[in-house]
Amino acid sequence: MSTEGLRAHADGALRCWWCGDDPGYVAYHDEEWGRPVADDVRLYEKLCLEGFQSGLSWLTILRKREAFRRAFAGFDPAKVARFGARDVERLLGDASIVRHRGKIEAAIHNAGRVLELVEEHGSLSAFVWRFEPPASERPRELSFAALSKMGQTPASARLSKALRARGFRFVGPTTAYAFMQAMGLVDDHLGGCSVRPEVEAARAAFARPR
Repeated sequence: MSTEGLRAHADGALRCWWCGDDPGYVAYHDEEWGRPVADDVRLYEKLCLEGFQSGLSWLTILRKREAFRRAFAGFDPAKVARFGARDVERLLGDASIVRHRGKIEAAIHNAGRVLELVEEHGSLSAFVWRFEPPASERPRELSFAALSKMGQTPASARLSKALRARGFRFVGPTTAYAFMQAMGLVDDHLGGCSVRPEVEAARAAFARPR
């Protein structure tokens, strides 16, 4: 078994290299990343935070996640969709989050698009899980070399195109792929990662929304 792309930690576990040694990042890798999510609030939150991450590291956003949750009403799309100009100015003055007008306005705008998808498909979850890639589009063996080349995929391009067709902003194919990795539409824990068997089991037991 290759250990390329894996990092040995003090607890004896091998983990994907990207989580480093930061305790919060390690916990995110172990407990969240790649585990399937069907909750609309979490899915909308992740779409927003991936948009905010553009040009930044995910660790920067992760450290600000609780502040983002406070600032954006827990990422309840029904509440955020009602945000107006005063809320935009409030958010631009909040030093605990990323103060980027375009990204703030996109998060608010996208909340309205989420509500439209819920009306049409029953849930945001039912919509996005239609884009889980078939096995034929996935590498047989997920190696560091394979993963390092997958900034986007045909499935993430399809998801991005569908979201943009419905008016979503800051949802390009690379952002869509990071969303798919985090929300469990794909399992990109490397072979040999100590968490991968748990994530594979969680995905196998997951009831895909319809």
